[in-house]
Amino acid sequence: MAVPKKKTSKSKRDMRRSHDSLIAPGISTCPECKEPKPAHRVCPSCGFYKGKEVVSTDK
Repeated sequence: MAVPKKKTSKSKRDMRRSHDSLIAPGISTCPECKEPKPAHRVCPSCGFYKGKEVVSTDK
């Protein structure tokens, strides 16, 4: 069984974990209805994407 010869320092351990943090998704505003929406996605409130209606919504 593999066993480390030396204790891993807190600095080395934390440097290894530096990329494990979570990041918040990008939120942009829809140019059609001015509602917040996820970036590069169809607007859930109006159904537009890049100036075209992709999904019809019943309002």
